[in-house]
This record gives sequence, C-alpha cells and structure tokens, in this order.
Amino acid sequence: MKILVTGGAGFIGSHILRWLLKAGHDVVIADSLRTGKRTNVPADVPLYDVDIRDQAGLAELFAVERPQAVVHQAALANVRESMEDPITYAEVNIIGTLHLLELVKEYDCSKFVFASTGGAVYGEGEPREECQDESKISDHAALRSLILPFTEESRPQPKDNYGANKLSCEHYIELYSQNYGLPYVILRYANVYGPRQDVKGEAGVVAIFAGAMLANQATYITGDGAQRRDFVYVDDVARANVLALACDVNGTYNVGTGRPTDINTVYRLLAEQTGYGQTPSYLPRPAGEVRATWLDCSKAGQELGWEADVDLKEGLRRTVEWARASAANG
Repeated sequence: MKILVTGGAGFIGSHILRWLLKAGHDVVIADSLRTGKRTNVPADVPLYDVDIRDQAGLAELFAVERPQAVVHQAALANVRESMEDPITYAEVNIIGTLHLLELVKEYDCSKFVFASTGGAVYGEGEPREECQDESKISDHAALRSLILPFTEESRPQPKDNYGANKLSCEHYIELYSQNYGLPYVILRYANVYGPRQDVKGEAGVVAIFAGAMLANQATYITGDGAQRRDFVYVDDVARANVLALACDVNGTYNVGTGRPTDINTVYRLLAEQTGYGQTPSYLPRPAGEVRATWLDCSKAGQELGWEADVDLKEGLRRTVEWARASAANG
C-alpha cells in the first residue's frame, strides 16, 4: 500500500517508516519538522513539510499522493508543556486529527492507525475497594492500592491535557468508524524510548538521563523516583503499527511490556551503562504526573499477534550506544 505517516520524521515515526519500507510499502511523510528531522527520512521518500493544522496543505498532499492508509503519529506530546499551553495542544492534537479524519473519509482510505497514549489516557487509575480514601494512606501505599496494570477496559481518566487530547481523538475516530465505516486501530503506547528520541522534544526520561550522563552534566528526578512506568522500546512500537495495518479488526490496543520499572531503577541502569557517578537532585513532582502506570497487552497478543521483544536492559544498551555515536558525530 501507499501509506501516509504523519510525524514520520520524528522519533517514533521515523522508526515506523523504516519498518514499513522493510515490509515493502510505499511511504509518504507529513511532518512540520518542529521536532522531526529531515535526516531521519531517506532521500527517496517524499517528505511534505506541513503542519496538520494546515487543512489546505494536507488536502493538497492527499490530492497528489492519494494514500491508501494513514499512520497518524504527529502530535505535541510533552505532558508538562500541555498543562502550560492547553490551547495549542488542542489545536494540534485534536483539530489536526480531525483534518486528517475528514480527508481519510473523502479518499476512502482502507485503515487509520492512531498513536494514543497508555501512559496518559488512563491517568492515576482506580483505587482498590479497601483503599478508597487515598488521603489516609501514604504515597508509597497508594502505589500499591491502585488497580494495575491497565487493560483496555480500564476507565480512562487523564490528569493532563495531552492525555485528554488523545482520549478526545479516540472518541472521534470511533465516531467516524460508526458513521462512515472507517477501519481503524488505536494503539495506546506505554513510555516509549530508544534511539533518536530528542531530549528537547517529547523528552522521555531515558533520553534526558542518557544525554546528561554522557555529557557528565547534573541530573534531576522529579518526585522521589518511586514512580513506576512501563518502558517499551521503539522498534517494538514500530512493529505494532505494521501489524495494525495488516489486521482485519477495529479496536484499541495497549502497547507496552506489562512490566513496571521505577524511575530510580532506570537511572541506576543508565548510570551503570554510561559510567556516570554523580548523584541526582530530586525536584517536586509537577502537576499532571501520575504515580504509576503500566499496561496489560494481552489483547494485542491475541488479536494483532504482537508482544514486546526487547527487554529494558537491552533497550537501554542500544539507546546509550546510539547516543554515544550521535554525540561523537556532532
């Protein structure tokens, strides 16, 4: 198929591009290059410098390229920034997605694959019955009191604007499916990490820690570092998108490892791999940051034939190796 990948010059999108090319697809990229890089896209792959808020620019791209499917990765994705600038985040993440959905409907595309977030859509999660009054328990006990891991049936309750944006888009996608027959797959990513993640872009902790450690700079952890996350390697996420394009079902799927890791542990593993000896400074936990989130991905295994292959230590090793080479090459 000819596939349009929005955000295809960015961190996750460029890995999806590589996997799609390997699978034999023709690929077209739309990217505003706000955080994406032209160097992430092979010279023979068409790259349109277009913002998804630009309805006319997207319409021109569809008229010229006539993609048969869309893999929608383009988004503003910094949780803290979303709390500071909710209007811009809604314009890009919600209105931009609606522009694409209208064009997908007009051109009768065969599949719409959407990058959502398992890390932010579910929010804090539901407390267990015996722990309903969280004000009476400690922060550490609250971690243990939540009903985790999240399944696709868990009640979404985002705590930040980015998560709210993605959940809104999910509802619109399902609406387009019900009313116009749009075939779709929604992938709720856990915390994605790996090569090409920009410390100044979506700013995952792995990229931030690795960059600072390799430069022997000061490092910072928000909260006490006991927050737990599901860290999934970017190649595993890219492979999930390829499988989503080929499946015959509509649905929403968690994409993660199902294994929680606290931030202090990630810090320690990266310090060992980089030879970093400084002690981190601890900062107050910001608004919108959840204490714990990890995902049950058994549905993706059953219906997409997907599961994560790369464990955390190996993924961190590959990421540090890339970061070292990138720093050496300037």
